[in-house]
Amino acid sequence: MSALVNQLVAQVIDLEVGLLSCQARLAAVTDDEALHDLRTTVRRLRSLLRPLRGLPGVEQLELAASTVGQLTTPLRDREVLAAYLHQHGYHDAADRRLRLQPEAYRQVAQSPELAHLLLILDAFPRFIRASQHQKLLKGLRPRIQKRLAKQWQALDGALKDPDHDRHRLRLLIKRVRYAAEAYPELDKLPTNALSHLKKAQSALGNWHDCWQWLAQAGHEPDLQPCVAVWQRTMLKAQGKADRVLDTLSAECF
Repeated sequence: MSALVNQLVAQVIDLEVGLLSCQARLAAVTDDEALHDLRTTVRRLRSLLRPLRGLPGVEQLELAASTVGQLTTPLRDREVLAAYLHQHGYHDAADRRLRLQPEAYRQVAQSPELAHLLLILDAFPRFIRASQHQKLLKGLRPRIQKRLAKQWQALDGALKDPDHDRHRLRLLIKRVRYAAEAYPELDKLPTNALSHLKKAQSALGNWHDCWQWLAQAGHEPDLQPCVAVWQRTMLKAQGKADRVLDTLSAECF
């Protein structure tokens, strides 16, 4: 038990250091990967916390992390779209979006949402140690294992649903994958499961990008020249995603 608690505390401290680094990079607008790295770190934190629900401080920290995720989602979506537009020669449309990013980065760095998350995160190791001292962490290992298994079972059920929702599948796959990375010694996934999960997440991500951009094109006229390509690409991505999901289901369940 002590070793597991020590690992949790070490991961939390590592994530806090990562977030502080991302905050500094965003404030100084040093690079265009800072926002992505911030979001990845927040995602890792949420994956670490989800199996710990019910422990003191977890709910507040989860909520703070979710709020930062919601704050940064549209900014990251704009980055990804602008990168696509540049890659395919729509430089004016890309630049119109990228010009907004530096100020957006600084706003995220100075946001009360990020400040609140960092404040709670800084105190969280003390909550874990206090819970340990008060004997509230008894059965923590099997509790985490049970919740990880439930996430895997939820994904199994979704994959077997003939009318599965790709948006929900994408979310479930991300949850299972990042939880496995947060708890590698506790999550008993089948051999090669992580590889299949990454491929499925990538395929669904390509489909989701086109789906989202087509929705935006309805109210952003400078995206209209891309619509026909996105429609074709989305259909191809949808087919590829379905094949990858079939492989995941057949080899891992």
